[in-house]
Amino acid sequence: MERYHPSEVYELFVRHMNTPRVVVDNGDCPTATLVQVHSAWKHGVLLEAVAALSDHGVCVRKGYISSDDGRWFMDVFHVTDAAGRKVADADALLARLESSLSADALPPRTPPAAAASAAAGAHTLLELVGADRPGLLSEVFAVLHDLRCGIVDARAWTHGGRVAALVFVRDEETGAPIDDLARVRRVESRLRHVLRGGARGARTVVLADAAAVNMDRRLHQLLDEDGKAEAPSTSAVAVQDWGERGYSVVTVSCRDRPKLLFDVVCTLTDLDYVVYHGTFDTDGDHAQQEFYIRRLDGRPISSAAERRRVIQCLQAAIDRRASEQGVRLELRITDRRGLLAYVTRVFRENSLSVTHAEINTRGDMAMNVFHVTDAAGRPADPKTIDDVIQKIGTESLRVDEERWPRLCSTEGDASRGGAGIFSLGSLVKKNLVSLGLIRSCS
Repeated sequence: MERYHPSEVYELFVRHMNTPRVVVDNGDCPTATLVQVHSAWKHGVLLEAVAALSDHGVCVRKGYISSDDGRWFMDVFHVTDAAGRKVADADALLARLESSLSADALPPRTPPAAAASAAAGAHTLLELVGADRPGLLSEVFAVLHDLRCGIVDARAWTHGGRVAALVFVRDEETGAPIDDLARVRRVESRLRHVLRGGARGARTVVLADAAAVNMDRRLHQLLDEDGKAEAPSTSAVAVQDWGERGYSVVTVSCRDRPKLLFDVVCTLTDLDYVVYHGTFDTDGDHAQQEFYIRRLDGRPISSAAERRRVIQCLQAAIDRRASEQGVRLELRITDRRGLLAYVTRVFRENSLSVTHAEINTRGDMAMNVFHVTDAAGRPADPKTIDDVIQKIGTESLRVDEERWPRLCSTEGDASRGGAGIFSLGSLVKKNLVSLGLIRSCS
C-alpha cells in the first residue's frame, strides 16, 4: 500500500472539504432534471458548472444562484435533453459535473512510461484572428496542408467582420507536436499573410493537454482582445446599481439558444466579476436572466465607462454564437490528409462562405460541422448546397435541419403556458427577497 507524506494527507483533506457537492435528481420535477451544486467560493466555479452542463449537451431551462454573501454558493438548474425531456443518463451527467468541479485527489505516482505516453498526445495550438472574408478558412486549411500540418481539432467563429479560430495541429508524418522554432515561425508567417493581421494574426502554443483548453471560452477571449468587430446588437442588456446592498444588477433579455447561459457567465467571469445571486428563465424561445454581481475586490461597478464595457462585452458574447446563421452542414467521413483543405475549397468554388466551423477527429473519423451562407452573407441557394453535397459525397455530407432553439422551446412548454416557465424564478426571487439577499423588481 502506497504511503503519503502527512502534508499530502492534509492537502487531500482540505481539497475534500472544499469539493463541491453535486445532486442530479430526476424525481423532484415532472418535466426536467434538477441539478444542484453546493460549493465553497472559488472564482470560476459557477463557470465550471455551466460549462460541464453545456459540454454534456443539456438545455438549461431555468434556475437560480444564491450565496451567503460570497462564502458558500448554491446553484440550481432545471435541465432537459435536446428533445425537451428529462436527462436519461443522469449518472453520466453527475459524473461529468463531479469530474469538472472536484478538487483533484492526490495523483498516483506516474511511471515514466505513462508520462511518455501522455506527452505523445500533445498538440500544437494555433490561435488565429483577422478580418473575415469569403474563402478565408479555405486558404488557412490549404496553407496548413501545404506545410504538412495535420489538423486534429479546430473551431472558428465569425462576427462583425472579424474571425477567430483555434486549430490544434500535429506533424502529418510523425503525429508529434510542431515545436521546432524555425518551423513554427514559418507557419505563423504564412498564416499572418493569409489573415492580413500582422503580428497579432497568428500565435502558436505547444500544449501537453489539449483537453485543458475550453475552446469556446478562448474564442470569446480572442475576439474581446481583438475588439474590432462592428455589428449592431439585438440583445437587450442592462446594468443597474443597487447601492443599498452593494451589488450591480445585470439583466439580459434575448432569444434563447444553446449555451446562452455559458456565454453570459463566461463573459462575467473573464471580466473578473463574481455572481452572488441570479435567476434565469426561458419562455418559449425567449430567455430572461438577472445577475447580482460584484468585482473580485467586492465592489460593484463604479463608473459609466465600466458599465458600458460590461454591456458591450455581454452583447458581443451573446451575438457571436447567435450569428451561427446559414445552412448547417454535417460532415462525417474517414479522415485523410488534406480533407479540410479539399472540403473548404469546394465550398469556396461554389461561392459558399463559412460563418462557423467545428472540426473534430476521433480515431480515424472526421466529424465536422459547418455553417455556410452565400458570399454576401445571405441564405445559400438550395441548388448550390445540393451540388456541394453531390461533389463531396451524399453519404458523408448532409444538411442538419434540427436546430436547438426549436428543441429548447418544446411543444410541452406551450401547453403549460408561459406562467409555468416563470414560476420557479418568481418563487426564488420571493425567497431571496424575504431573506434580505436581493431586492424585489416587481
